[in-house]
Amino acid sequence: MKKKRRCSAPPPPARLPSFFLRMYSVLQKKHLKSSLFRCAAHVAPLKSGMIFLGIDCGTQSTKTVAVDAADGRVLAHASSPYDVIEGLPAGHMEQHPKLWVDAMDATVAQVLAKLGNRRREVAGIGISGQQHGFVPLDKEGAVIRPAKLWCDTSTAAECDEFRAKLGGKEALLKLIGNDMLPGWTAPKILWLKNKEPHNFARLAHILLPHDYLNYHLTGAFTMEYGDASGTALLDVRTREWSEPVLDAIAPGLADKLPVPGSSKRAAGVLKSSLAKQWNLPEGVIISAGGGDNMMGAIGTGNTSPGVVTGSLGTSGTIFACASEPIIDPDGEIAAFCDSTDAWMPLLCTMNVTVATETFRDLFAWPLEELEAAVTSVPAGANGLLFLPYLQGERTPNLPNATGVLHGMRPGNTTPAHLARAAMEGATLGLAYGLQRLRALGLTPSEIRLTGGGSKSPAWRQLCADVFNCQVVTMSNSEGAALGAALQALATALSERTIAEWTGMLVTVNEAERAEPNASNHAIYAALLEKQTALTRCLAGCNWL
Repeated sequence: MKKKRRCSAPPPPARLPSFFLRMYSVLQKKHLKSSLFRCAAHVAPLKSGMIFLGIDCGTQSTKTVAVDAADGRVLAHASSPYDVIEGLPAGHMEQHPKLWVDAMDATVAQVLAKLGNRRREVAGIGISGQQHGFVPLDKEGAVIRPAKLWCDTSTAAECDEFRAKLGGKEALLKLIGNDMLPGWTAPKILWLKNKEPHNFARLAHILLPHDYLNYHLTGAFTMEYGDASGTALLDVRTREWSEPVLDAIAPGLADKLPVPGSSKRAAGVLKSSLAKQWNLPEGVIISAGGGDNMMGAIGTGNTSPGVVTGSLGTSGTIFACASEPIIDPDGEIAAFCDSTDAWMPLLCTMNVTVATETFRDLFAWPLEELEAAVTSVPAGANGLLFLPYLQGERTPNLPNATGVLHGMRPGNTTPAHLARAAMEGATLGLAYGLQRLRALGLTPSEIRLTGGGSKSPAWRQLCADVFNCQVVTMSNSEGAALGAALQALATALSERTIAEWTGMLVTVNEAERAEPNASNHAIYAALLEKQTALTRCLAGCNWL
């Protein structure tokens, strides 16, 4: 109680003492601005029916949802699209962080307009962001150059440099629990040092996309365990920065990084200027946020061991919640922390809806025609096989790979066959990683699907057949944005754990459950073996 008497603000409401004590602890440990505590101390008592915003900053768009704490209903939503920078060399994928800020501001304004007078009930905001992106800031907090994204594969040489300096893949697995892959943040930082030393000399702060949006909202530099684990700078076992990896980039790099902290810790409170701009009350909580996969886990109820989530987006992921780190000795499965202070073994492929959208664009089909085309062709596409590596690949680690059509014969090169082969190839790519997860001891009884591809009945059935497992969608399809809102809710209403909140508010859509077809699975098991062998053969000859 002595700590409370140091503040001139009124004592916090009796309903939520743990939240305000936690906010005070953040002040002590992280030296946040004194105004942060003044705002937090004036938060109105939270109650059933308060509203929380979830913001998902992705590669193609930013989405904002407003969630009612009473029942988990999405009261309003908005989306703002954007694109990557055009004209860059092959393998380079970048975006201006200002796009994210502008899209967040626009979608929040739209959602709040839809809420009307209920906007004053907004009590917290959570941010989900595309993982691994490198946002370099100078000492004034200004962006130095565009962010290199998760799908940027231009850093293969830097990955080799890390392995040479640190003793190879096995040594890296011992140091951080992960191999060094082009998608991670660490090689992007080394790339900046090697390729743009003038910009590296200006580097004062290193943030990830969701951290940058938190900085925009709060003015504080923070980072939580989940997204930090995807930088390849963090030892996922200890949740601390790895000094040997940092030193392999440059001495003193740790000073440019926030100290990673609990994902249950608030990042801060909304700046007064933004609260006035959006006509929100003072003291709106900004939760720690996290990577899009970590927030997708929360949004699909994947907050305790035994639940498995599959995301069919631009990229594809399958991941689970684990009570301890799961390290893949082959380095193919990412050993991440999650955003509940547990761990999240994850497989990622870079080409999922990328593959189907390529052929949909080629034939100028609306989504309905793509669906009809895929369902008009039998399982296996009459022998047509598509290696979907249109923008390189992460699992398996083939950053410079390209797409390949194999097995073409008269009769199986129709637009419908090409569409079916694209969807099958992308799904078989995920199955390759799922095989590895199963080898590490994960045996899913069902997989909860999210992402744009999960809206396709044909794709849901294909996933069930390929994975040989029940798949089901969620009642709310915006998994990452919903997860961000629920994390904000759990941060504010700390009388329940996040697992308890998701158990209450996250539900599956039983009407969209798909059961595996045994005969189709047999076809796909053989195709997976063929796709894996063909990939290894072509990669081994440097023909991929």
